[in-house]
Amino acid sequence: MKGPLGFSPEDLLQEAMTMQRKLMDGLKVLPGIDDVDYGVTERQAVWSDGKVTLYRFVGEKPATARVPLLIVYALVNRPYMVDLQADRSLVQKLLDLGQDVYVLDWGYPDRSERFQTLEDYLLRYVDGAVDHLRKAHGLPAIDLLGICQGGVFSLCYAALRRSKVRNLITMVTPVDFHTADNMLAHWARGVDVDLFVDTLGNIPADLMNASYLMLKPFRLNVQKYVGLLDILDDKQALEDFLRMEKWIFDSPDLAGEAFREFIKQFYQGNGLVNGSVRIGEEAVDLRKVDMPVLNIYAEQDHLVPPAASRALAGLVGSKDYTETAFRGGHIGIYVSGRAQREVPAAIDSWLKAREG
Repeated sequence: MKGPLGFSPEDLLQEAMTMQRKLMDGLKVLPGIDDVDYGVTERQAVWSDGKVTLYRFVGEKPATARVPLLIVYALVNRPYMVDLQADRSLVQKLLDLGQDVYVLDWGYPDRSERFQTLEDYLLRYVDGAVDHLRKAHGLPAIDLLGICQGGVFSLCYAALRRSKVRNLITMVTPVDFHTADNMLAHWARGVDVDLFVDTLGNIPADLMNASYLMLKPFRLNVQKYVGLLDILDDKQALEDFLRMEKWIFDSPDLAGEAFREFIKQFYQGNGLVNGSVRIGEEAVDLRKVDMPVLNIYAEQDHLVPPAASRALAGLVGSKDYTETAFRGGHIGIYVSGRAQREVPAAIDSWLKAREG
């Protein structure tokens, strides 16, 4: 007979026995778990500047796309969430569809990069990689895919060097940093970023990761590890879990001055909406983003709420603007089964429709 909470003593006993079996099976599975890594697709370094490296991904068949696609990722994580594992790789799906895919790897900044600014990242590194690709492919402009903070960088770059960008894709990219549902932005607006950077220099990766985890403290610090018990007896699922964890916590420190500028201009000043962003001596005017734009956002994104991304529609000067929503969260848009089926195909078909 079930009690007032909806379960009986027999249910509890059965649950305890199941958990004991999983733990015992887990003790057999764990010794057979090899070290896991992410970034499964073969890649070749084709250009570098300091710690920043441009890689070209190598597909199983030659690319058919005439224009290369450069992925610009955020500074806070390694860029290989787009190539996590063989069955969860945005990169591999794009390669299979014929795209010629490159990624800019920021490396791991140390104290020597303490005073690097947003101008260094955009007008030295991104611009240097773009110029290399333009020269290597004999083209005046390339296609750009900016993800999260990398999408903000790509928007600014496209506004400043619009003749070098043929098509622009932004993915889970914040534009309006002052939407009511943006918890991270609310926190950032209360930070004395000058004191923060002047005290710490570079911003430690562990501190940034702790901040992201506290946005959903129960889900990200307790629930997912309790759920780990359910897969202890499944070697493949366990390796997938550990691969994701390794990516999450393999985070670079952030260059202090670039962090200061980004927090002040975007999170605190909401500069893309207000038109106040400056990269070095140059003003960013999103009305100059007049090339075709595809803006992809995730409907359940807790880091970049949909409203923060959809604000782009009213700011760019492009007459060819497309907005696409996908079910899932900030990470799920790369790795979920639905995303693997839908996102690469949407990017590829959008680009091919503009090949002429």
